[in-house]
Amino acid sequence: MDAAEFRRRGKEMVDLIADYLENIEQRPVYPDVEPGYLRSLIPEEAPEEPETYEDVVKDIERVIMPGVTHWHSPYFYAYFPTANSFPAMLADMLSGAIGCIGFSWAASPACTELETVMMDWLGKMLKLPEDFIAGTHGQGGGVIQGTASEATLVALLAARSRAVRMILASDPQRPETDITSKLVAYSSDQFCATLGTTPSCAFDHITELGPICNAEKIWMHIDAAYAGSSFICPEFRPLLNGIEFADSFNFNPHKWLLVNFDCSTMWVRKRSDLIGAFKMDPLYLKHDHQESGRYFDITFSCYSQSIRFRSLKMWFVFRMYGLKGLQDYIRKHVELAKEFESLVRADQRFEISADVVLGLVCFRLKGSNEVNETLLKRINNGRKIHLVPCQLSGQFVLRFAVCARTTESRHIREAWRLITQLAEEVMQELPN
Repeated sequence: MDAAEFRRRGKEMVDLIADYLENIEQRPVYPDVEPGYLRSLIPEEAPEEPETYEDVVKDIERVIMPGVTHWHSPYFYAYFPTANSFPAMLADMLSGAIGCIGFSWAASPACTELETVMMDWLGKMLKLPEDFIAGTHGQGGGVIQGTASEATLVALLAARSRAVRMILASDPQRPETDITSKLVAYSSDQFCATLGTTPSCAFDHITELGPICNAEKIWMHIDAAYAGSSFICPEFRPLLNGIEFADSFNFNPHKWLLVNFDCSTMWVRKRSDLIGAFKMDPLYLKHDHQESGRYFDITFSCYSQSIRFRSLKMWFVFRMYGLKGLQDYIRKHVELAKEFESLVRADQRFEISADVVLGLVCFRLKGSNEVNETLLKRINNGRKIHLVPCQLSGQFVLRFAVCARTTESRHIREAWRLITQLAEEVMQELPN
C-alpha cells in the first residue's frame, strides 16, 4: 500500500468507523457465539501471498463483528465505561503514524514533554495539590500508565523502594533481602485506598486513612479508576478531599473522560520516589540534557521502557471539548443514572442496593439471590441490553452503569421497560 492508496483507504476506513458508531444501537449489544467460533472462519496459517484490502475489509463483518461486544452501544450497561471520542481516535491515528518510542527525552522530546504538560493540565482540572504538579520546578508530577492495575503495581514497587532506602539510611549494613522480607502492605478487600469501588462505586474515608499513613510513614496510594473523571466537576470534587495525604493517585481517563484506551493517569508527590525504583542508566539512554531538570523523564516512572505517544489523545480531547464540555459530559451521565434510579425506586418490586453517587446504579428484585440471577440471565440472553452483577453483603445485585457517549434518556427508559417485562415473567414463574 503506497501513500496514494493509503489516502483512499484511510477515508474509507473513517467512513466505516463513522457508520459503525452511528448505527451501533441497531446491533445486538452482546454476541451470540460460542468459545472457539472464530478459528473455523479463518485459515490455519497466514497467507503466503498478499491479499487485497477489499478482502480484508469484507471479513470484518464475517469474522470480527459476530464476536464483538459493543461497548459503545447505548444499550451497554456493564462494567464501567470505556472512553470513546472522535478527537481521541484521530489523535491515535497521528500517534501511530509518528510511531515514536519515548524511552527517553532524546528519543522523542515532544513525547516526553507533552505528557508532562498534559498531566499538569489534568491535575489542575482536578485541583490537585501543588505537590503533584510538575510545572517547571515541581518535585512531583504525573505519568501515563496503561491501566489502574499497572499504576497500583508501580506505586507498590516505588513504596517498597522508598521503605528500603529509609531503613538503609539508618542501618547501612543491613542486607536488603532481610528488609524486603519483613515489609508489610496494608489493604482492604479492594486492595488499596479506593474512591469509587468496582462493585458499587463506594468511597473509602481517605481523610481518616491519610493522617494515619502519614504519621506511620506508610505510602498511601489512592485508586479512583472510574470516579476520578468526575472530580473535574466542582460538585464532585469534595469526593477527592484527603488527596493531600496521598503519596500517589491514579484514575483512568480512558474510562469516563473521552480519551480512548489506554490512558491511566498517575501522579506522585515526589517523582524521585518513582525514578529511584525504576531508573536504569545504560549508555544508550544517556544524552546531553538528562540532568537539566526541565522535564519529567517518564521512562523512569513505569516498568515499561517502551512508551507510546499517548498524551496526543489527551491534547486533542482537552482542546476540542474544553473543560466545560467534559464537565457537561460527566453531568449528563450522572443525570441519566439518577433517572434510572428514580424508575427503580418507583417500582415496589425492586430495591436500590447502594448509594447512587455517580453513573452506577446497583439494584435488585426484592427476594432471593436465585431470582435475581435468573433475571440477569434473561436480560443478557436477550442481547438487547447488557448488564453484569456484583455481590454486596451476600446479596446478588445487578449493576446498571451508564457507559456509552451516545446514551440518552430514551435508551434508559427502553432498558427499564425490558427489565420490568422480564422481571414480571420471572416472578410469574415463582412457586406460590
